[in-house]
Amino acid sequence: MTAPYRISFICTGNICRSPMGEVVLRQLIADAGLADRFEVTSRGTGGWHQGDPADPRTLAALAARGYNGAAHRAAQLTDADIRDHDLLIALARDHERALLDRGADPDRVALLTTWDPDQPSDPDVFDPYYSDADAFDTVLTQVERSAAAVLEQLRASRRH
Repeated sequence: MTAPYRISFICTGNICRSPMGEVVLRQLIADAGLADRFEVTSRGTGGWHQGDPADPRTLAALAARGYNGAAHRAAQLTDADIRDHDLLIALARDHERALLDRGADPDRVALLTTWDPDQPSDPDVFDPYYSDADAFDTVLTQVERSAAAVLEQLRASRRH
């Protein structure tokens, strides 16, 4: 048996955007019967929220669409994460820069919006932290459609 393909979503504090990516993609993978082939995590570039659950508005947006993010605990990105993940999905350009500045292989780093079928003019996924619950719902919509495209590409490239 081969090791699972390791994917991590990266945002600032790991309580809003990246947990959404982790929870959504993990669920899509499970629904496709591929949970044994992929490992999905998320990390923050900063450690302010380390050990904390996802933002309550993240959890509420996820729950409203049938996802369970209750197990999430924020974690800060480590050098081992950068080294050991096959794909690092940055939620914004500053996260992408942080990964590259820390030595991540550029071939294993991508912006989530690369997969967004709506091809937004802004390559950054909006940070809803200082906004209301509606912003979290909007971000989740973008994460869902992008994560579905990520899974399709992974299935095609890994023949799953």
